[in-house]
Amino acid sequence: MDLKDKFKILSSSAKFDVASEPSISTTLMNLEKNNTPGGIYYSRASNGGCAPLLKVLFSNSCIYDCAYCINRRSNNIPRATFKMEELISLTLNLYKRKLIRGLFLSSAVFGSPNTTMTMLYLTAKKLREEHNFPGYIHLKIIPGADLEIIRKAGFYADRMSVNLELPSEKSLTYLAPDKNKSSILTPMNYVGKKYQESKEQKNKYKNSPIFIPGGQSTQLVIGASPESDFHIIKLVEKLYSNFHLTRVYYSAFQRVNEDPRLPNITNPSLLREHRLYQADWLIRCYGFSSSDILNEEEKFLDEELDPKTKWALRNYHMFPIEINTAPYELLIKVPGIGLKSAKKIVTSRKKSSLNFDNLKNIGVVLKRAKYFITCNGKYYGKIYNNPEIVKKLITSKKQTNSLQLSLFDN
Repeated sequence: MDLKDKFKILSSSAKFDVASEPSISTTLMNLEKNNTPGGIYYSRASNGGCAPLLKVLFSNSCIYDCAYCINRRSNNIPRATFKMEELISLTLNLYKRKLIRGLFLSSAVFGSPNTTMTMLYLTAKKLREEHNFPGYIHLKIIPGADLEIIRKAGFYADRMSVNLELPSEKSLTYLAPDKNKSSILTPMNYVGKKYQESKEQKNKYKNSPIFIPGGQSTQLVIGASPESDFHIIKLVEKLYSNFHLTRVYYSAFQRVNEDPRLPNITNPSLLREHRLYQADWLIRCYGFSSSDILNEEEKFLDEELDPKTKWALRNYHMFPIEINTAPYELLIKVPGIGLKSAKKIVTSRKKSSLNFDNLKNIGVVLKRAKYFITCNGKYYGKIYNNPEIVKKLITSKKQTNSLQLSLFDN
């Protein structure tokens, strides 16, 4: 099989590995302008920009038979495996042509977990040491591989990730019987600790080698199993706290296999995926806890309202707040005020008191924020005492395609 055919198969097989939020556009590029679809995807960088990455599997030949995976061993699909030098040459070629700025490399498990992880590690090592590759590298961790191989790989990768796959051990056992919770959490815990140790060492010694400077992430399949949103965000909260994760990615379940264990879903639940990203953002950046967002009585996120607006309406007794005096921690909980606009408010009001025109210029979305704030004691238009009325007003003015909304107002 020639490189063009391998690339076609292995870039297509990688499309279910999530590399970025769904709001970032996915671009399919052509290899040598010959109509062969290839995987160049945009991933958000830490500075807010987007970087094009080559996203491929090293191999799609798998020893596992997970019910939800297109690459499971029982599927009759075209199979391919890169030779290491083929993948390195492809990566360097696309990088030199400025089509990519890095590599997102995953793989099905071929041979054994150690065999697969070793190939990923050696690919990254050769790119760095023999070819002085300066681009971004994201490596997938293969569950069950020796921790020493994973440790070595971490000094050549910018980020690593091990897919948690499903939100509970029960669902993992049912849908992916070849995998187990321990084989996933053990390397996740190990990499999280090494990441923290590396940061501490770097603070003490400037020449200390850096272990995955971009941190560790994971991915959850949403909708293949019956767990509630509350279960999921509680799990995610613990992952961030206990394993020092940088990001959790969510992938709406798509039925690509005929299997009686899978739910009969025609279309993936993209709105649910979107709401989970919003809830995740609140936990990571806005100081919310999982219990602030959902509880045992209300286990699923609202389809009409984003979770921050839902929280504000549930706690309507706390509002309105005065823009010119409210602390930053409360400003960021106002619907329509994001992290950047809250910081601008705190900075600007030191010079002079703010009015509603100032808030518009700062970037506050007044069509939502106006129900929850005052400026110098004044409301923006009419104020309502009943949160149900406010909910109707907000939802009636929303755009029809909620999936096109940004995650938050900045």
